[in-house]
Order: sequence, then structure tokens, then C-alpha cells
Amino acid sequence: MGTWDVGPFDNDEAADFAYTLDETAPDRQEELVRATLNRAVQVPDYLESHHGQEAVGAAALIAAQRPGGEQISTSYGPEEALPVFADDLQPLAVEALDRVVAEDSELAELWRDAPDGPKWRQSISLLHAILAPNSVPQKETLFDL
Repeated sequence: MGTWDVGPFDNDEAADFAYTLDETAPDRQEELVRATLNRAVQVPDYLESHHGQEAVGAAALIAAQRPGGEQISTSYGPEEALPVFADDLQPLAVEALDRVVAEDSELAELWRDAPDGPKWRQSISLLHAILAPNSVPQKETLFDL
């Protein structure tokens, strides 16, 4: 995987997603984020890592707009200011993160035995906690959130 760190945009796929977002008209950016999250949630079987990486990036953008969320400050994230996203994207982002850490997710498998796997899991857990501070994550994961 073209990954250099554990952050939501510290991989080729999410960085490319951020670039695409910057190239998308502002009135269509929310649609792109929604489609990215939906793709991760609606995949019927195995979630490929590139879709998972994009979904984590999209979820991080939603989390950045929530109380307690960290602004995206990496040079690999979107360079342009984003619109305020609709509130209904928040639960969709939670679903996408749950899908990314599920047993049938390639991204979760890749990080399971990686040396920085615990740090990656912690970064996903932090995003999840910002997006759903009072919820319990789904049970079918490769690790506890």
C-alpha cells in the first residue's frame, strides 16, 4: 500500500481523493463526499483498501466540522476550504468507519499485523468518537474501537 503514516490522508488513495475534491466545483463537493461514504457502506462483500482509504478521508472531513474535531492540516488533504456539510453525513461517516474496520475489509486486514497498526486503530477510534460520541461501535471488527 502507498501509505506513509496513519493519518486519514497519509496514503495515495486518500491524497488522490483530496485532490479530486479540490478539483470539484464547491457546490458538488458534498455530493462527492457522500458518494465516497456510500460506496464504502454499500459494498456487498469485501471492501477493497482503496475504497476504505477514501472513506476514512471523507469521514475525517466530516469529523473536522464537528465539535472536538481536528482540522485537516496535512499537505495531502484538501487545499481549498470546503462547504459546511449536511448533518446527515455524520451517521453515514460512522457507518463507513464501522465498515472499514469490519472483518471483510482489506484495509483492516492490512493494518492488523502492521507495526503501526495500533496507531492506525487509535486514529480510527478517535474519528469514530468525534462522529458518534455516545454510540457503541459495531461488534464484527478485527479490533475494538
